[in-house]
Amino acid sequence: MNKKAVSGAVAGVMMMGLLAGCGGSNDSGGNAASPSGSAGSTASGASSPASAGGSPSAGSGEKVNLRLYTYGTEEQYNWTKTLASYEQSHPGITIELVQLSDKGDTQEASKKLDLAAASSEQMDILMFSDPAGYAQRVSLGMAAPLDDFIAKDGYREETDYKVDTHLNGKVYALPGKFNPWYVMLNKDHLDEAGLAVPTDWTWDDYADYAKKLTKGEGASKRYGTYFHGPQGGGWMEFLKLEMENQPKNSDFLKADGTSNLDDPNFKKTLELRVKMEKEDKSSVPYEDMISQKLNYRTQFFNQSASMITIGSWMNTEIGGTDQVPLTFHVAVAPFPKNDAGDPAGYTPVTTDYVAVANTSKHKQEAYDFVRWYTTEGQLVQGKNVPSWNEVKSDQLAPIIDTILSGTKNPELVDKKSLVDTLSVSKASEIIPPASYQAEVYKAINEEYEKLILGNQDIDTTIKNAQQRTQQIIDSNKK
Repeated sequence: MNKKAVSGAVAGVMMMGLLAGCGGSNDSGGNAASPSGSAGSTASGASSPASAGGSPSAGSGEKVNLRLYTYGTEEQYNWTKTLASYEQSHPGITIELVQLSDKGDTQEASKKLDLAAASSEQMDILMFSDPAGYAQRVSLGMAAPLDDFIAKDGYREETDYKVDTHLNGKVYALPGKFNPWYVMLNKDHLDEAGLAVPTDWTWDDYADYAKKLTKGEGASKRYGTYFHGPQGGGWMEFLKLEMENQPKNSDFLKADGTSNLDDPNFKKTLELRVKMEKEDKSSVPYEDMISQKLNYRTQFFNQSASMITIGSWMNTEIGGTDQVPLTFHVAVAPFPKNDAGDPAGYTPVTTDYVAVANTSKHKQEAYDFVRWYTTEGQLVQGKNVPSWNEVKSDQLAPIIDTILSGTKNPELVDKKSLVDTLSVSKASEIIPPASYQAEVYKAINEEYEKLILGNQDIDTTIKNAQQRTQQIIDSNKK
């Protein structure tokens, strides 16, 4: 596709998204959906990747109905406006939304998706919420390889998107949103402590900030930070803090399924967590998180903690919502580095893996939608920063304006720090999850609990975690 045409499409859709974004808001901090509208008109006039590839049914008189299975709610994804825009620009194509969870619960949605597949329902487009779910369903044959469609389009998936979705050398999904992790900071607390908003910092700096931001004692104590995990084998990002800011080998398992727990950055993460909780007493105790079932949103927005490390899905809530109001100034900083000389920007990244169902009878039409949705469609939707690389750093500000306009108090958000952070963020190399990854996560979580609750030291924790992980790997060898 011609670069100027792409730039024109981006600019046009962003402008219409901005106009549409001013129209309303909802509880989740997003734009109110409209049944169709100006964004669709712009998309139909632009030379999009999908229209450039050419849907064989578009304009031919043949009507094709595609079923899209998703966990995303209307509030989170603006489906009504987004799908209407696509249908307007692709005559003869209708997209039927199959909503798998009214709450946007990805676990509930995954179970219903598997049930639908087992029941041989018509499936054309599938959305997976995480690498493990994506890899698992590819291994079950639910998603079709997209390499031939990509080759026909004449682009390279690994350079067109910020997130690499290859599995075993093939592409089975294209990435939608780009949600890097970052640090949300209570700017009023920073100002009170005489601390600047960080633009390039290390975990040692983070620990120093947390210590200086901690204030008071007892039930009214304000902690410098809150870590929302690990718990129950989930939220394991919080046990990989000094691993996942690396270009490669950012997980507990390597790409070949072997253990990565001898990585010194795993030990450094454990040392950081113990130091901040036990010595500095600057992070909310793990025991409190578990026993009181604490939530990162309320910990931050109620000002019980001055900093939280979390994913940028919070962009739609950072300016406050009806459920969780914002009553102070908030800023954003990049995910910390290990050492000052390390490359900046590497961070955990979440995305939507948008795939073509292997059983679809309309794979070309389904692929055309997937390609459009993961490019211009993200701008029409107006809910997230896209993974599409054609959206450059200087185009982030209007996208963020659109997202923040759906929150209650966007004026309290330091937009520059948010845009600057998103601009420098990039994903580590994707590691295809092993089928036994959940078992490994649970074992490591259990060993960490023994450590943080005072029942074993760091070296014993690492030794036990390594042994249990190796046992799991060995028992899964075929």
